[in-house]
Amino acid sequence: MKIGVLSDLHIDSNAKKLAPGQTYDYLLAELLYNQEIDLLLLAGDVSSDYHDTFSFLDRMRAHSVSKIQFVPGNHDFWSIRNHEEDTDRIYKLFKEREDNPVGNPYLIGDEWAVAGNPGWYDYGFASPRYTAEEFSRKKLKVGGWNDRLYVHWEKDDRAVAQAMLEELENDLNAVSGRKIIMMTHVVTHPQFVIPLPHPVYDYYNAFLGSESYTELYERYPIAHSIMGHVHFRKLLHEQETTYYCACLGNARHWYTEDPYTELAYTMEEFKLDI
Repeated sequence: MKIGVLSDLHIDSNAKKLAPGQTYDYLLAELLYNQEIDLLLLAGDVSSDYHDTFSFLDRMRAHSVSKIQFVPGNHDFWSIRNHEEDTDRIYKLFKEREDNPVGNPYLIGDEWAVAGNPGWYDYGFASPRYTAEEFSRKKLKVGGWNDRLYVHWEKDDRAVAQAMLEELENDLNAVSGRKIIMMTHVVTHPQFVIPLPHPVYDYYNAFLGSESYTELYERYPIAHSIMGHVHFRKLLHEQETTYYCACLGNARHWYTEDPYTELAYTMEEFKLDI
């Protein structure tokens, strides 16, 4: 089985790069077909409105090229156009989808499983010189973290991060005995945040991932770990785990002007013998 890994397509903010008549679902379907991908693991931030993300995922399913498993990113929880503020309800809608593995790990043959969760940030990767109250504001003089405007959980960030960690552990335990492909949107390894000290990311690393999630690698047989969110592309092999961050990201950081070329350059691939 050939597996592709992508995240952070941001089809709305990157729409300006499309030629007339092009769409990101068609370009991605073409890439999956050309690369003979059996399963695409898409680690969040398709768009900045959950309605648009749903529509994209539905169009990808209609292309009937590859199976897809998807976990939402922080942007996918936004609803700017319709001004919806019940993020817990939006998350429930994502979990009801067949292409979402939360609460329903995706089994591959007799030996493998995909366990996924969007994850949330617990502030653990940031500098301790800031307080939890300062992080909860999501704003410094140099700018603000826009989840403060568009994400409205019933709990605070660290409680959401803990609840999602518990969801993920429940799914990991449910596939005990299998080798694991773990997919989150947020970062789960310190090598995927910005090294400290840093004049900006001493603060903003708080919103890139969860330090508490790093303990999962000690307790579970995670062979492949997929994440996104940070808008760079990195591959790391450490001990028994390969870590993937394959973010298409914002077009201003692309190496070329062509979205198909960037998709092809970004997507990571690996094979499973099943």
